[in-house]
Amino acid sequence: MRGTMQIAVISDIHSNYVALKRCIDAALAQNVRTFLFLGDYNGELASPRKTLEILYDLKESYSCYFIKGNKEEYWINYRKSKEKGWREYDSTTGCLFYTYHNLLPTDLDFFESLDYKMELAFPGLPPMTLCHGSPNRVNEKMQPNCPDTLALMERNIHPYILFGHTHRQGMIRHGEKQALNPGSVGMPSGSGGQAQFLILRGENSRFIPDFQSLDYDVEAVIDEMHTTGLNEKAPCWCQITQHLLRYGTPDHSGPLIRAMELCKESEGACHWPDIPEKYWRQSLKEAGLSS
Repeated sequence: MRGTMQIAVISDIHSNYVALKRCIDAALAQNVRTFLFLGDYNGELASPRKTLEILYDLKESYSCYFIKGNKEEYWINYRKSKEKGWREYDSTTGCLFYTYHNLLPTDLDFFESLDYKMELAFPGLPPMTLCHGSPNRVNEKMQPNCPDTLALMERNIHPYILFGHTHRQGMIRHGEKQALNPGSVGMPSGSGGQAQFLILRGENSRFIPDFQSLDYDVEAVIDEMHTTGLNEKAPCWCQITQHLLRYGTPDHSGPLIRAMELCKESEGACHWPDIPEKYWRQSLKEAGLSS
C-alpha cells in the first residue's frame, strides 16, 4: 500500500507571521513536507517582511508551491502605476500604503513571477487546481450553494479545487468534485480568533481533508499594530482588524460598504478610495466597533 502523503494548504496570511509560524510548526509536527500557498501573503498587519522571510526560509528546506492572490496584484499594479492613489494616514488605503512601503523590490519581483492558478498532481494521487479566488479570476469568490460556483466546478477538469479569498474554511461538494478552502491563517472569518489551514492526507488515490484551527498569541499581533504605529496610519481599518483577530467578525467589507453608503448619502457620490474619515467613524459606530 502506498504511504500517506501529507500536504499543508495555507492561504490568506495577511502579514500575520505569528499565526503563520504556529501553523507551519503544527504542520511539520504532523509529518508535512509539502506546502501549497494560495496567495494574500501580506496586508492588514504590521510585519510583511517577517512574514515573507518565513516563507523564503521554508522553501529552502521543503517543497513549496506559490500562487498569487488579489493582494499581490495590488502591490504589482501600484508599482506599475508609479505609486499613485494611496495615502499614508487614511482608513481606506493606509494599510495598503504601509505594506507596500515595507516590501523590497525583490518581494515585488517574486509576486510578479507567480501565476493566479496552478495545475498540480503528485504520483498516485488525483490532480488538483490551485487558485486564490477561483480558477477564473483571482478576486472571484467561490461560495457554497452558489450556482456560479457549481457551474465552475463542473467546468474544472480536475476533481479537486483548492481556493481561498473568502477567509472561511470549508468544503463544497458537487458530484464527484470537491472545492476545499483552508480558511485564513492570518485573518480568518468566523473562527473565533483561531488561525486556520488545511492538511490534505493523500492515500489510496484520494485525498482526505483535515481542517485545522489553532490558538495563537493574538494579543502579540495586536500589540505590534500599535508599537509600529500602523493603527494610526489606518485607524478605522485597524479597529476592524483588531476585532476580527480576537473574535472572527466582522470582515472589512461590511463597514467599508456602509462607509461608502454614508458618503454617497451625504455628498451625492462616493468613489473608492476617497472616503472621508467621518464616514468611516460613523460606520464603525453603527457596527458597535468604536473604541
